[in-house]
Amino acid sequence: MEKIIYEIQDKVYLNEPTLQDELRYWNANNKKIVFTNGCFDILHRGHIEYLCEAKEMGDILIVGLNSDNSVRRLKGEHRPINDQMSRALILASLLFVDAVVIFDEETPLNLIKTVNPNILVKGGDYKEEDIVGYNFVKENNGEIVTINFVPGFSTTNIIKKASI
Repeated sequence: MEKIIYEIQDKVYLNEPTLQDELRYWNANNKKIVFTNGCFDILHRGHIEYLCEAKEMGDILIVGLNSDNSVRRLKGEHRPINDQMSRALILASLLFVDAVVIFDEETPLNLIKTVNPNILVKGGDYKEEDIVGYNFVKENNGEIVTINFVPGFSTTNIIKKASI
């Protein structure tokens, strides 16, 4: 069990230099890099299907994960439910997630510029041109893809249901 946890932790990047080493390796080996981001506070079926579909678009799936402070700024004082390391480890344990990078800014723009993905993926509630990083990815010959949500699955709804 301990060995497995260490392997999962190896997919979580808390600093940019370590991520840079992996990016150099993946780019040198012509890997198609897909990037997405979110809070992923309570992982549910909608998240799983979304991430699985994102992975199918390339070789490497990198997930930018909002830090606890970032989630609080976006969602309010009572969020996140799960702390950033717990959320990162859960995401990293998924077979189709290759790396999880925690970011503290309001948006993942700086992280997107570091990763320079071939494909930037977000949920279907976004218009492509409104997605953070759209211009940067387009200018670097990348693609922007939106994925439809799985109806009936949302973290907010799970929290409301659990509060009843």
